[in-house]
Amino acid sequence: MRWLGRVEYEPTWRAMQSFTDTRSSADADQIWFLEHPPVFTLGMNGRHEHVLAPGDIPVVQIDRGGQVTYHGPGQLVVYPLIDVRRLGIGVRELVVALENAVIAFCAERNIAAAGRRDAPGVYVNERKLASIGLRIRRGCSYHGLALNVSMDLAPFRRINPCGYAGLEVTDLEAQGVKVGVPEAARGLAPHLLRELRLPDTPNWM
Repeated sequence: MRWLGRVEYEPTWRAMQSFTDTRSSADADQIWFLEHPPVFTLGMNGRHEHVLAPGDIPVVQIDRGGQVTYHGPGQLVVYPLIDVRRLGIGVRELVVALENAVIAFCAERNIAAAGRRDAPGVYVNERKLASIGLRIRRGCSYHGLALNVSMDLAPFRRINPCGYAGLEVTDLEAQGVKVGVPEAARGLAPHLLRELRLPDTPNWM
C-alpha cells in the first residue's frame, strides 16, 4: 500500500497504466491511496451530455467503465492494482469487495451504508458516498474507488453523477464523521485488505 498525497490526475492514471502493462505474474499487488486536485473524469463510453457545466474544472476522458464523476480535495481516492486472475475473482466480485470495505468502515462510525446492484457504489439514505469505476487489462485491475470524506460537494451539481440526473451526493462530514483524508485511508485499509484477501502491509504511511 502506498500513500501518494495530493497528486495530479493524468500522470497518476498513466502511472497506473504503466504498472499494469509492465507487471509480471510474480509482482505483488499494490493499493494506492491519494487525493486529486479538482477534475471531472468521463469513462470510456461516457456521454458528454452528463457534463452539464464544467466551468474551469478540466474534463478528462479515460479508460475506465462508468460515466462521469468528480475528484477533488477532501476525497479519498483508492486505486487497487490487483491481479484479479491470480486472485480468482471477477469484476463484479471486485466491485462488491470495494463496496463492502467502505460499508464496514462506515459501520465502525455508526453510518448505515449500502451498495446497489443497479448502480455500483456506496449510498447513505439514497445519497452517494463513494463511487467505483474500474478497468481490467492483462487480467489486472486499475482505477478504483472514490470516497467523499470532507469536501466541497458543489462541483457534483455541474454533472449528472455517474450518469444519473439529480443524484445527490454526500460525504462523511455531512454524516457527522470528521476525519482527514489520511486518517480515512488508515481506517479503510484493513477492510480493503480483508475483503480483497491481501496480506497486511504495516508502516505504509
